[in-house]
Amino acid sequence: MRNKKMMFLTSLFMLMVASPVFAQGGEKAGITGDLTFVGAAVGMAIASGLCGLAQAKTAAAAAEAVARNPGTAATIQTLMVLGLAFIESLAIFTLLIIFVK
Repeated sequence: MRNKKMMFLTSLFMLMVASPVFAQGGEKAGITGDLTFVGAAVGMAIASGLCGLAQAKTAAAAAEAVARNPGTAATIQTLMVLGLAFIESLAIFTLLIIFVK
């Protein structure tokens, strides 16, 4: 318990110390554009990877559900396609945010 409390207080202190850095204005450094591109690429890679994992889990769960109850295959397929559309929208929204930024 003491270790968790110390970790929380250390994290809180670090956030309070680092907050003035975000308030600073001024000119942008030349390296900022490069780092923005790298950050966007890493963000898109993470979103795409997690979307792939989620879609694989969705397809596996739907296949298992149809195997257990073949009579509800149409309903399960409809719900699976709807779920896959929501999952894919995460990657599309991430790509949109990258292009807007």
